Amino acid sequence: MTRTSTEANALPRRASENLARANAPLEKVALESYVALAQPSLIGLSRAELTDKLAGIGVPPAQRKMRVQQLWHWMYVRGVQDFDAMTTISKEMRAELASHFTVARPEVVAEQISNDGTRKWLLRLPSGLAGEKAHEVECVYIPETDRGTLCVSSQVGCTLNCSFCHTGTQRLVRNLTASEIVGQIMVARDRLGDWVSSGAAPQGEGTRRLVSNIVMMGMGEPLYNFDAVRDALLIVADGDGIGISKRRITLSTSGVVPNIARTGAEIGVSLAISLHAVRDELRDELVPLNRKYPIAELLQACRDYPGASNARRITFEYVMLKGVNDSLDDAKLLVKLLKGIPAKINLIPFNPWPGSVYECSDWEQIEKFSEYVFNAGYSSPVRTPRGRDILAACGQLKSETEKLSARERQALRAMAMTD
Repeated sequence: MTRTSTEANALPRRASENLARANAPLEKVALESYVALAQPSLIGLSRAELTDKLAGIGVPPAQRKMRVQQLWHWMYVRGVQDFDAMTTISKEMRAELASHFTVARPEVVAEQISNDGTRKWLLRLPSGLAGEKAHEVECVYIPETDRGTLCVSSQVGCTLNCSFCHTGTQRLVRNLTASEIVGQIMVARDRLGDWVSSGAAPQGEGTRRLVSNIVMMGMGEPLYNFDAVRDALLIVADGDGIGISKRRITLSTSGVVPNIARTGAEIGVSLAISLHAVRDELRDELVPLNRKYPIAELLQACRDYPGASNARRITFEYVMLKGVNDSLDDAKLLVKLLKGIPAKINLIPFNPWPGSVYECSDWEQIEKFSEYVFNAGYSSPVRTPRGRDILAACGQLKSETEKLSARERQALRAMAMTD
């Protein structure tokens, strides 16, 4: 087969980058840790943590359970943004709460709305250090006829360094807190008007929610921020609050094997695996974490995943890279590897970014790959990029007062695709 000039030029670049990656740490160390705000938000705290906060400001023990339930309702059912709106709480208690806490979420720095209805928000996370520059993350909302999916970030930057992923080329700044993760859902519902208003039917009684599905597929590796992700998703799934079913929440991981079982046992959400290759030597290049947790070990963790069944299949994400992982031999080995795992395979056309050495597979080849996998008995939808007109400018958002650095612009890339 004759290679195109583009493919030929990419080969030495890939070899050089692979050598650099082989000598680089598999996991990055966070440059910063979260510094608590002087007046913290109550968003993202568990009921037990809320109880402790109320105890700390002198709320009598006999009142704490009731006050927690009131706060929970106003924050997660009504979506109020200040204590004054919590009219079932006395004025004195509201004033006391407001003197110590907020119910703030991340600040919306910019919003982009695609022709197809996809929305992307650039969110600023306030810093607890005086003079410290605030960091930004993005989340993306993808509306469908029967659902609305919100793609949520778990880190500023990413722990990993997957070679085809733009965010993976950047530094890891820090993990997000449970408050900052839940806050992304709060912002989306704020912007979409997706809260129960006064006099409206309670959630689950005929009221269709615009944000109905959550995918942890934004910036970062969720399983390297396990505790905060777990705590946030348990709040999101709580039936007395936001109330998104665990079946409608999907956590995507590149394969942090020790925390996969914990995800099933402690969170209980649907699982997606960023697989992208069927041979260890290639996956070592595309997903260098594979050198620590190779394919066989990763797939065994999937076979053992609590709750996996034909009714609740594990999704395997497979980005289609021209001449790299898209041959029929790759498709055949993929089917062989997944035998015995209740699985669905999402084929993702690669979206090139500046400096990438990869190209998207030809559409004809994607169709052949998909057909083989489908005929072998697996659902294999090709995930269609959404909001392409705004994703083209991804990372070029800026606030009114300052332009993001080139490094930060490149890091702000959230996956915005759907089945």
